[in-house]
Amino acid sequence: MTWRLGAHCCWIVGALLLAGCQTHARRVPETGYRGWTAYGGSPDFLHYSALEQINRENVHRLRVAWVYETGDAFPGSEMQCNPIVIDGVLYATTPRLRVIALDAATGTLRWQFDPHNGQAPTGKLRNRGLAYWQDATGRDRRLFVVVQHWLYALDARSGRPIVSFGDSGRVDLRQGLGRDPQSLSITATSPGVVYRDLLILGSTVGEDLPAAPGDIRAFDVRTGALRWRFHTIPHPGEFGYESWPSDAWTYVGGANAWSGLSLDTTRGIVFAPTGSAAYDFYGGNRQGDNLFANTLLALDAATGRRLWHFQVVRHDVWDRDLPAPPTLVTVRRGRRLIDAVAQITKHGYVFVFERETGKPLFPIDEHPIPSSDVPGERLAATQPIPRKPPPFVRTHFHDSLLTRRTPEAYQAVRAQLQHLRYGHPFTPPSFEGTVVFPGLDGGGEWGGAAFDPETGYLYVNANEMAWIIRLVPRGEARWSGRNIYRQFCASCHREDFRGNPPEFPSLEQMQLAQRYTVASLAAFLRSGSGRMPGFAYLGQASLEAVAEFLLTGRDRALDAPPDSTLLARVPYKHDGYNKFLDPEGYPAITPPWGTLTAIDLDRGEIVWQVPLGEVPALAAQGLRHTGCENYGGPVVTAGGLVFIAATCDRKIRAFDKYTGQLLWEAVLPAAGYATPAVYELGGKPYVVIAAGGGKWGEPSGGSYVAFTLE
Repeated sequence: MTWRLGAHCCWIVGALLLAGCQTHARRVPETGYRGWTAYGGSPDFLHYSALEQINRENVHRLRVAWVYETGDAFPGSEMQCNPIVIDGVLYATTPRLRVIALDAATGTLRWQFDPHNGQAPTGKLRNRGLAYWQDATGRDRRLFVVVQHWLYALDARSGRPIVSFGDSGRVDLRQGLGRDPQSLSITATSPGVVYRDLLILGSTVGEDLPAAPGDIRAFDVRTGALRWRFHTIPHPGEFGYESWPSDAWTYVGGANAWSGLSLDTTRGIVFAPTGSAAYDFYGGNRQGDNLFANTLLALDAATGRRLWHFQVVRHDVWDRDLPAPPTLVTVRRGRRLIDAVAQITKHGYVFVFERETGKPLFPIDEHPIPSSDVPGERLAATQPIPRKPPPFVRTHFHDSLLTRRTPEAYQAVRAQLQHLRYGHPFTPPSFEGTVVFPGLDGGGEWGGAAFDPETGYLYVNANEMAWIIRLVPRGEARWSGRNIYRQFCASCHREDFRGNPPEFPSLEQMQLAQRYTVASLAAFLRSGSGRMPGFAYLGQASLEAVAEFLLTGRDRALDAPPDSTLLARVPYKHDGYNKFLDPEGYPAITPPWGTLTAIDLDRGEIVWQVPLGEVPALAAQGLRHTGCENYGGPVVTAGGLVFIAATCDRKIRAFDKYTGQLLWEAVLPAAGYATPAVYELGGKPYVVIAAGGGKWGEPSGGSYVAFTLE
């Protein structure tokens, strides 16, 4: 009797296991995901490869297959591109934003396109990928890339601009936003997504006023004509208009989808994660919840019509942009499979929604937050936090987190902390200084997450750093070149001109006097570049005074203050992007400072978490496995691996996707602050990474490195 019961139970268990395997099989893609044809591998931003040739048993046999040196690196340059591979050709960008086409098997250059026509580019240069389209016949093949404020369409076979697109092959992204184009600074560091004959694109804009609005736009892939736009800062009569002051749509900027987009090609839904409204750290001029800033938007890809939305942070004053495109996942609930969308955040959470309706798959609670005592500021009373999954980083700053690296380091940061505000994750910016934790670079960052259809695990790399934001008044009694610099430039470039590289470069190292005249630098300040807004509203006399001060040190007084309403609308600024560090420049908190986490999205639970990377100088002293700041995302494969570079120690690694065990690592020519691409040619697998370095004063590089099995 006992035997029969046991046999019967075994049969039931076996049947259930078989049913479970069948359910798994329906979630694992039967075809596709064997190449890398879009940013993040596929339009759904899955960061997944179905290739199995490289697996847990043989990954130790990976060797360098080829290296392509772009020759474009310069001090402070970066190369964050996630290349795409189409029909054996790898397309990528260089540190100077040349577009290159390489033989994906050998790394041999086929063609290159220089948008600068041989001239030295100016301003911040950053690109994370390209978009590709071909017509039904396959004869018309196009690449799309944004350089500064220009959207280019290139012939994928030759690299030549397609003259029938826009104005001789390019479209000016400053046009059509309802404001003076010459006063706007706009670019797109992340590529758009292609839906049918549309290129749908977000943007990168300035983070202080004036800033361009963050409209999401769709362009005709053949002509460059604007087909639709979605106002992320609603105009009169549009949904969400009441969440802003009545005139905000005329001058407030930001609320932009700078990190990229995801696309459900079957349903025709494009998902857009937006950032904060400008100015980032004070919102007295934009009272209200500020839809659609800090929002996950689901739009009809054909028309731009809003289908649903969820605002992750209301009235943001912490720079809590949604940092990466959401991952389009499939989640199991009992016997049912649900197509969902998973959005990681800078403050360390994963929000999971049904893809078609926006219904949360895990409960979301409203948490009260502290109020602000900054004059004119009114914060939202609560912020939404999901019950599951748990946060993938530490979220509350307290004294016990202070570094114990040395007694001297501990005492120094403890003394500094006594003068700061901290504790609650939404402690608002203050005049004393507020600890923002996780910091302004997350938590989650722009590399995004990877999803494994086999296990249902979401893999997220994250930073755990504390930053300090301190508000100061903008006003100055005497207007001169120096004081205008202090009011409008020093928040990013610091009063000592050292900046906060790489986001905000050191003006000392840029050798401005060798690159500019007063007239040319004033012209650059007028137009802006990337995240740096244009300052045309200050007037020509003010711009020339600032340029003269930067080039010669002469502090020429002005007869009248700059012609600007900015001081009245935003009377405060922050005193710089300051990390909370000990006197030797190491993080003021205990490790880990960077992690890689596997999250079971079916159950909403963390499966494993490991430190990601090491600080080489500390590792040499015996302080190992600290993790470090990391930029760039992971890739998960059917071979049981998670590939990721992203760390300051210049390594690319492979982890066991089931356990988090480190299985392989290799040293790169420079840090790989990018997401790898995985593809096969003739049955041979490759893993390629951009080794661009350049962040936080590290050496810059310009190599693409491909690995394959020996």
